[in-house]
Amino acid sequence: MIVTVKDCLQLDALRSAKVIAGNGGLQRGVKSITVLESSETPEMISQVAKKEELVLASFAVIKNDVQKQCRIVEDLAKSECSALVLFNSERVEREVIVAADKVNLPIIAMPNAQKTMYSPVLNSVMEHLLYGENFGNKLINRTIFHLLNFEKYSNFQDALLAAAINNDFQIIILSEDFNPLLTIETRHRTTISEAIRLGKQRNVENSPVYTLIDVNGVLTYWGSVMIGGEKHYMFIVDNDDAYSESEITKLAEIIELSMGIWKYSPERDARAEFIKALRRGNKSIALKLREEAQIDGDNILSVFFARGIEKETALKHMADFETTENLQIMKINEGDDTFGMILSEKRGVEEIDAGQRVKCSNLFDKLKEDKAARIFHVTGVDGIQGAADAYRLISETWSFVQTVFPYKRVFAKYDLSLVSNCINIQIQDGYVKKNFMELLEPFKEAGENKGRQLLETLETFVLDAGMSSAKTSEFMGIHTNTVQYRLKRINDILGVEITGNRVLAGLTIALALNRLAAIES
Repeated sequence: MIVTVKDCLQLDALRSAKVIAGNGGLQRGVKSITVLESSETPEMISQVAKKEELVLASFAVIKNDVQKQCRIVEDLAKSECSALVLFNSERVEREVIVAADKVNLPIIAMPNAQKTMYSPVLNSVMEHLLYGENFGNKLINRTIFHLLNFEKYSNFQDALLAAAINNDFQIIILSEDFNPLLTIETRHRTTISEAIRLGKQRNVENSPVYTLIDVNGVLTYWGSVMIGGEKHYMFIVDNDDAYSESEITKLAEIIELSMGIWKYSPERDARAEFIKALRRGNKSIALKLREEAQIDGDNILSVFFARGIEKETALKHMADFETTENLQIMKINEGDDTFGMILSEKRGVEEIDAGQRVKCSNLFDKLKEDKAARIFHVTGVDGIQGAADAYRLISETWSFVQTVFPYKRVFAKYDLSLVSNCINIQIQDGYVKKNFMELLEPFKEAGENKGRQLLETLETFVLDAGMSSAKTSEFMGIHTNTVQYRLKRINDILGVEITGNRVLAGLTIALALNRLAAIES
């Protein structure tokens, strides 16, 4: 059923109000309600008011500025608002009424005796929008009473806390990256981190409706909400299993609507800001954010940058990893790019064993199952300083390391460090680079085509195949016997055993430099 401005005028809270302009617009639909603060300028209205929204306002601050009042009316009409309800409207100038009639925007003047008591109108209209005339639900009515009590509460958080206490529910608002931004807890039967782990495991980000998740006997209802144009997640806890799923869904709708009315903006995502600070190499900001983000630098096991892992299978792997390994993944997404870190819940470096680092590496190997995925990680870092240095290493090398190792999908700090050294050698372009590149000079003596063929075989054998003839054969599409023959020829040309420990290190750098040089040519 479509609720119109005319329908709202029949509510008790608006029954004594008078339509003084825009009578032709009384059939406009009403889908939500908001308050226009007296301090807001006409320029801000497009960001405040929305299509089919009933706007409550007072012109007290601009009562002598008729021109500004007319501009507000015109801007509300452009935003396709339903109507303007005016409080403190002892006298509305003729020019304002003409402006409203011209754009067919209803102006509803409240009786002067009501002053600026917005709450009765907010309560009445919201309840009617959600449930119609015949609805009477104690949970919803009591929640609306608190959430829209502007006279009693100074902000949305206080109103929500009172509603939660009086109706025995809890609510957590999370960023898109699943970091808690607002926590209203009225009982402590499980942890928020455990609830978040199960939420990720159930893939709630792809659910179009509220999802019920039992967290150790605690019933939680998950769904997405838009706050300030940005996607967030919210889960509601029914403390005593007293409400139906439909009631919780309606409760969530009311909370989301009230956020808009209060113009609520969540606190910054300290954990996301912490990761961003480390990525920028701003260690001082990261240190300042450490307590707010509740992160102990000694507990950082691994930092990573990945592409193509925000898919259902990969997300399930990460959720299962957190649950089974008792390790925490903290990440932020920027399009198809994911930046994050893995944290140990143990306290102190001395308690973090090598086994946990192995678990991190195993996770990255699972995430590469999607052939489009690319993961760059430094596992085993030394506190916040080490984490920032690790991000720097990744940012400086990730685009080059794929050229040196084209068949790999997971790049560890050993790969990144090798490429970092090669980049520095390449940039200096001095005698160090010359010394390494001269190691490959003998291939020129074999002739252009034959030398290129043998050099390609050596690159594949050393950089791609892990010194395996079988894998080299597979990568190059040639017989294993052919690989063995070419490797023998390479040994003869270079005059060394290429698998020797003292030979391999320099040869690896020379081959990596050769591949990097191909980018410039």
